[in-house]
This record gives sequence, structure tokens and C-alpha cells, in this order.
Amino acid sequence: MQPRHLLAAVFVALVWGINFVAIDIGLESFPPLLFTAIRFAVAAVPAVFFIGRPQVPWRWVLAVGTTIGACQFGLLFLGIHLGMPAGLSSLVIQAQAVFTMVFAALLLGERPGRRQVVGMVIALAGIGLVALDYGQASPVLAFVLVLAAAASWALGNIATRKAAPPDAFRFMVWVSVVPPVPMLVLSALVEGVDTDLDALSHLDASALVSLGYVAWLSTLVGYGLWGMLIRRYGATAIAPYSLLVPVFGMSSSALVLHEKMSGLAIAAAGLVIVGVALTSAFGQKLTGWQRARRDSRYGAPHDVR
Repeated sequence: MQPRHLLAAVFVALVWGINFVAIDIGLESFPPLLFTAIRFAVAAVPAVFFIGRPQVPWRWVLAVGTTIGACQFGLLFLGIHLGMPAGLSSLVIQAQAVFTMVFAALLLGERPGRRQVVGMVIALAGIGLVALDYGQASPVLAFVLVLAAAASWALGNIATRKAAPPDAFRFMVWVSVVPPVPMLVLSALVEGVDTDLDALSHLDASALVSLGYVAWLSTLVGYGLWGMLIRRYGATAIAPYSLLVPVFGMSSSALVLHEKMSGLAIAAAGLVIVGVALTSAFGQKLTGWQRARRDSRYGAPHDVR
């Protein structure tokens, strides 16, 4: 991998890790469901008017917009709002790799290998330690919501795999079109119109910076760069860099939000990261058929122009 692309992969992981701090700050000003709606509205407009059609069937735009857009981030924002620490959220959300493997087996008939099963068990042990450490003095519902967000992300991964978008940035912009209206309606019903209007009328600089970060830098720039790297090098080479997200998420939360990590939480982080590494595409050897299919879709990994 060229040095600039290596730096780009680390940069995206850094952006996505710090994103959890930005979410925590934004939730001080926005109700969680309203924040979800506005985040995707800002990501979609005005970009959607300049990028052309999504290049995949509309059902997949709707499916990914619902699972990753509305469900994943709606549940994640609710979990953090109810007390789940941002740093631990960046770790627990990595359970998506385990859920993705399970859903791929159930929905796509993909059989996990022995190493992946071992990775799943290790990652689940780490999540169990997080639950044990966190649940001793904090609301369990917040933890469950973040775990449900990971499951929603996994369903979105399956839908994205089926969609196979040729342009990840364009696809993400169109996906961002889906959540705003239903999430605004849900926010009005659950959080209340008066609460939403009051939040919008008292926005400060930190709220606007947080919104810009999660909508533009994390969503558009992050997914755009990530998609470019996958097209050039393939998912097998790029996926391991996502393991840096909880590292950056937990460290930035400790520095900015002064979140303290217990020894049990640090041990849990190690187990989750190792487990996800084994469960994900890390170190997998592609068969000739899989390599040919990947290269025909994304371009050969060594073909860097």
C-alpha cells in the first residue's frame, strides 16, 4: 500500500474514533432522535443534487438507509444519551463484526471458518466483560441499545454486500436521504415538538461543530476515503484498519471527556479487538474465484493509479 493510502486508512479510523466524542458533545444540545435526523439531512443536502443516481437498486438504498442510518445511529445516539460512555460505545459497536458473521451464515448461507468461530467467542467474552464492568453502576438499557446498534450495523453490512455499490461515496449520500423524515417524525412523537424546537433555537458553536463533524467529516469524507481504499486494495487489506477505531475512540474520550477506564474494561477492549480481528477479513486468504470476483468489481488491489 502506498504511504499516502496507509495514512488515509489510519486517518479514517482516527476520524471515526473521535466521532464518538463529537456525538457525546452534540447530544448535550440535541435530543438523540432529532440529532440522528439532522445528521443525515446535513450529510445528504446539498450533495445529493450533484452526484447522480445511486447506481444500485432503490431497495438496497432503502434497506441500508434504514438499518445503518435510522436504526444503527438512532440506537447508538439513544444509548450514549442514556449514559453509555462514548469510549466504551466505540468498543461495543465493534460487535457488528460478530453479528455480521452470524447474519451472513443465516441469511447468505456463508459458513464461518474455525478461526472466525474462535474470534466470535473471544469477542463475545470481551463484550461480556464490558457488560459486567459497566452494569455494576450504570443503566443496562444504554448498553443494550448500543449492542442493538451493532446488530443493526451488521444487517446493513449484509445489505451493502448485496447491493455492491460501485461508488461508496455516492451510495452513502443516497443512504443519508432515507433517515431524516422518519426520524423527524419519531422525534416529534417521542421527544416532543416543543423539545425539538427548543433545542434548535438554542444551538451554540459546539453543537454546530459537532453536527458538521458527524455529518461531513465522519460520514462523507470518512466513507468516501474508505470506499476509495477498498476499491484500490480490496476489503481484505483495508478492513483491519477499522480495529483502530475503538483505540482512537477510547483514548480521545479519555482525553476530551475525561472518561476513566477500569482494568476490566481495558482487558475487555483487548479481547474484543483480538476477536474482531479473527472474525473479520483480517488474514483471510481468498480463493481464485473470490479474488477474480473482487477484482472485477473493485479493480485489482495492485492496480493503483
